[in-house]
Amino acid sequence: MFKTLLRATCALGLLIGAAEARITRLELSAPEPAFGGKVFAGAGKFERVRGKAYGEVDPKAPGNAIIQDIGLAPKNARGMVEYVSDIDIIRPADPARSNNVLLFNVVNRGNKGAIGLFNADVKANVADQNTASDPGDGWLQQQGYTLVWFGWQGDVLAGNNRQLFDVPVARNKDGSGITGIVRSEIVVQAPTRTSAVGGGWFTEGGHDSYATASVDNAAKFADGFLPTLTVRVRESAPGVVIANSDWRFGDCDKPDDKKICLPAGFKPGHLYELIYRAKDPKVMGLGFAAGRDLGAFLKGRDKDDAGTPNPVVHGPAVKAIITGSSQSGRYIRTMLHLGFNRAEAGGRAFDGAMPHIGGGLIAMNIRWAMVGRAWGSAVDHRYPAYDFPFSYARQADPLTGRTQGVLDRCSADNTCPKIFHAATALEIWEGRQGLGFTDPMGTRDVADPANVRSFIMASTQHGPAALPLPAKAPFGVCTQQGNPTPHVWTMRALLHNFTQWVRDDRAPPAGIVPRIADATLVAPDQVRFPEVPATNYGGTERPAMRMLMRNNALHVYDRGPQYNAADSSGIETIIPPRERPASYGVLVPQVDVDGNDIGGVRPVNVQVPIGTYTGWNLHRDDLFTDAPCTLTGSFVPFAATKAEREAAGDPRLSLEERFPSKAAYVKAVREATDRLITARMLLPDDGFRLITEAEAGGIRSAP
Repeated sequence: MFKTLLRATCALGLLIGAAEARITRLELSAPEPAFGGKVFAGAGKFERVRGKAYGEVDPKAPGNAIIQDIGLAPKNARGMVEYVSDIDIIRPADPARSNNVLLFNVVNRGNKGAIGLFNADVKANVADQNTASDPGDGWLQQQGYTLVWFGWQGDVLAGNNRQLFDVPVARNKDGSGITGIVRSEIVVQAPTRTSAVGGGWFTEGGHDSYATASVDNAAKFADGFLPTLTVRVRESAPGVVIANSDWRFGDCDKPDDKKICLPAGFKPGHLYELIYRAKDPKVMGLGFAAGRDLGAFLKGRDKDDAGTPNPVVHGPAVKAIITGSSQSGRYIRTMLHLGFNRAEAGGRAFDGAMPHIGGGLIAMNIRWAMVGRAWGSAVDHRYPAYDFPFSYARQADPLTGRTQGVLDRCSADNTCPKIFHAATALEIWEGRQGLGFTDPMGTRDVADPANVRSFIMASTQHGPAALPLPAKAPFGVCTQQGNPTPHVWTMRALLHNFTQWVRDDRAPPAGIVPRIADATLVAPDQVRFPEVPATNYGGTERPAMRMLMRNNALHVYDRGPQYNAADSSGIETIIPPRERPASYGVLVPQVDVDGNDIGGVRPVNVQVPIGTYTGWNLHRDDLFTDAPCTLTGSFVPFAATKAEREAAGDPRLSLEERFPSKAAYVKAVREATDRLITARMLLPDDGFRLITEAEAGGIRSAP
């Protein structure tokens, strides 16, 4: 009897320990030198540890019940739902030289981003960045940060050294497979006869698809459903039905339940909408639990259930900051919105959150989630990436009748982190970011809560265009050259300030965003954009800039009674969704006489410009005519001389009119850096570098 009671007590203890830790087991490689053993001033050498984190989630716990289909996931002998996350850690070799901050970088489609975001001069491509081999100027390492990457997106495929996340498939309670209707917008960027059934602008390649429940597209299901394929040339155009005899499931050469064949060929610049019955939905919402559980474990626990030591500095003095860009920023916002910053044992999983270029929410906690979808104007327009609430502050929405804020749940249980929200002008134009700073109808400014600071990088696109810019058309998929304005100088000043706030409780700078009150945030038809003609400056022919006064409008969509828009969760049953006529008040940045944004953090190259930098561009005519070019802004240089600009009919002053000498240019750069340093939006060392470059190179001839 005593032995039975002892075994039961021990088992209960293991269950309690697992329920608190959630990460039950770590599989870790032996530490190896990071960055080839390079020594970084202030922190010395770094080590890299890789492996997997095995987690368990109690489906009955209140913090997990919100996960879509968690009750239909397979369970282990303890009644827990399991997941496995890749992890990759770069830490100071000498723990005493750590700055006591764990910087969790939420990977984007499995790809690492922190080093390229905060370190200058990183030259590696995506695959090489995923190996974390090029530290650039090593700024993060010099500060002593411990970097943690983890897999969280259950539909990412292996390849390019991506971080993966393994989640279970949901099944009916009787053990049978689940099927359901799925809408997939297929977009190709080159002609092809075959696409993945889930292949979109952002999801073709690197993302898994939901298999069709039947490869016979001509046979109706028992309930009469028949898959359909339509095509349209722009988002607002009606779809034209492609007969089922003209397409089939497969790769055109052999059967494949995750591919579609169109013998006539998929064409770029067309939106193909496949509505089909899929099988085997994954429990994607477990990705939020993985972030929560790993954050809580690495910050506070000594070892896993088997005794494997925690591989990073941890304890009461250590702070955890989570950051991520684009969809990863939306992951962070949605994690907070759904209450996943509350650790299972209580308290905060993350002390600070720094979403970057990630307005809106992420459609992950739904059945048949296509996590890689976005909020585009030309593509992915009707996917559920922008349900109300939009702002961190709690507001009333007249279109849905709901009163909500992103931080409602964490405010209720006192688990909200401190937040720095950073975005660009493109997120305002294309990503509806202005709704985060105004009421839903765009009539008045709304202040951030006390624990939040928001920053907009003026005249900047989603991610800086790579240099050198193409010297002749086509300029990628757009009509103008992309905007190369860097994020790095602003972002590491923000991270420096944010770390001081989170770790040291030093008061942060005030947020800096365009505002209605000072007329720097306006309706699109109020933007006073200059008439920039077609030019041939520097031997590069550029078309006239066409400011069409358009942004990415937002409507409320009816997705059916099983979809909970308040939490961006549930099951869509109205497919495609029904668009309600009323729209939100989406505003955009006002500009100066050069077409550069007035409001927000104006980096040095915008304060001392050699051209016009915008957060918008237009797609090429052979793609989506007159539609905003996806995730891309514009750069259009000034004329070199007054005579050149007058010959072109360009109203913008030339370089010689702005900077009559090298000394005048250097003076302007020095004054701009001084203003930014005073505002704590540029680090002194980075300001010195920019001034030195101006002194050495003079007036920039390229962005």
